Amino acid sequence: MKKRLVQTPWFYWLVLVIALELIAISVNFFYAPINIAAGGATGLAILLDATFGINRSLTVLLINLLMILAAWLLLDKKTVKNIVYGSFLLPLLMYITPSQKIIEDDLLAVIVGGAVFAIGVAALYRINASSGGTTVPPMIFKKYFHIDPAFSLLAIDMLVTFFNIFVSGLNAFFMASFSLVITSIVMRYTEAGLDHKYQIQVMSQTKLPEIKKMLESEDHAMTIFNVRGGYSANEKELLMAVIDNQSYGPLLAAIHDIDPDAFIIASNVVKVHGGTFGI
Repeated sequence: MKKRLVQTPWFYWLVLVIALELIAISVNFFYAPINIAAGGATGLAILLDATFGINRSLTVLLINLLMILAAWLLLDKKTVKNIVYGSFLLPLLMYITPSQKIIEDDLLAVIVGGAVFAIGVAALYRINASSGGTTVPPMIFKKYFHIDPAFSLLAIDMLVTFFNIFVSGLNAFFMASFSLVITSIVMRYTEAGLDHKYQIQVMSQTKLPEIKKMLESEDHAMTIFNVRGGYSANEKELLMAVIDNQSYGPLLAAIHDIDPDAFIIASNVVKVHGGTFGI
């Protein structure tokens, strides 16, 4: 069986290095120059650098080594394998990547840094890899205490973010918290893709064949389901189609031109795999 691109070793390593470099850039160019710690091991490294002058890449390496040991003792070996490469590569890339302030406005730096960081982390999730650090404790909490990893990771990030108050002041805490929101939003769209679709479901008492013919003429893929009315118990047909965003408005108008009383349900679809829309 032919391997997909994401399953080839060279593609894995290419994405891994690029993703980790994006994280290193977000830290060295945006967060560290203004002493903003937006959670994670990199956030702890920024705080220790600002307070005691400890090298950030060294701090991240030591934290990652501790997390690898914890994963080896408390988690399965597959998890250790998934985090070990990133745990060593990230501090290396942070060390060799220059660190300088490239944006004067602190708020803009936080926004851009959060977006760059989110793209890097989302790319790691895509290939089932990790940068190590504070992603390990949530896995342990889930295994032994059945705590939702998303909740525990957020709690850890917020704890790290809270220490901004003692290092850089209350303003830094609020900007770091805002950065977490930016990262969460960008990750959501990066993981699912930006090319969202609409799924529409159409029922018509008398005009469904005409609506189907119209969709066929526009090259829209569709599926027809046999359904039954909840109150009438009458057998009906329901037409489902997935369309591009730009086709949504014109298609609704075309359906209503055929049958003004057509019943239409529309919902957002974040990603479509296979069929007309490819991967």
